Amino acid sequence: MSNTHSAVKTALVAVLAAGLAAGCQTTDPYTGQSQTSSATYGALIGAGAGAVVGMISGKDAKQRKQRALIGAGVGGLAGGAVGAYMDKQEDELRKVMRDSGVTVTRKGDDIVLNMPGNITFRTDSADLNAQFYKVLDGVALVGKKYDKTIIEVAGHTDSVGEAAYNKQLSQRRAGAVAQYLGSRGISDQRIMTAAGGEEHPVASNTTEQGRAANRRVEVTLSPLTQG
Repeated sequence: MSNTHSAVKTALVAVLAAGLAAGCQTTDPYTGQSQTSSATYGALIGAGAGAVVGMISGKDAKQRKQRALIGAGVGGLAGGAVGAYMDKQEDELRKVMRDSGVTVTRKGDDIVLNMPGNITFRTDSADLNAQFYKVLDGVALVGKKYDKTIIEVAGHTDSVGEAAYNKQLSQRRAGAVAQYLGSRGISDQRIMTAAGGEEHPVASNTTEQGRAANRRVEVTLSPLTQG
């Protein structure tokens, strides 16, 4: 990603953050709590979540995963069944993730779960935090019920440290999440991982709160479709 593109994106994030901060206090639909200054950042994460769906692992990689699953005999969805299937899955995920700090965002037929750094990993670590297990258990529970989905796990970091190191760290974090989901009964055939590194911030890296928001994992559930 070019420095110019990154600078423009950071500026847009800052503008969005300012707009959210200026808004009146509302009830966060994901946490069920009144939005304070910290919850405003949660809303920002939700707004930015999934903005890079398909840009990290790539559309071709997802299509290859779909073909492999169809070839293995996993039936795909077709027509109007796609939207209805993802609607039901989204509803269940929102119930399971309520009060967890995880935002659930719908992007077309994709569902994006944004898991911020305060519940996922310690700084400079790929070891799952204790409170992260319950979140991932919920993802696995719903994921097993709705098995006609591909699950992309993308790791992200803040901009502290070398970009190359952050890329590796984000891949290790994505791998740790994927491994845990596999241990909870999600087929490895359905999971793909991606390393976002520091290239896709959802908040400014100039503040600790912003950096914590960028140290995140995004889990995207996409429908397995026919054809």
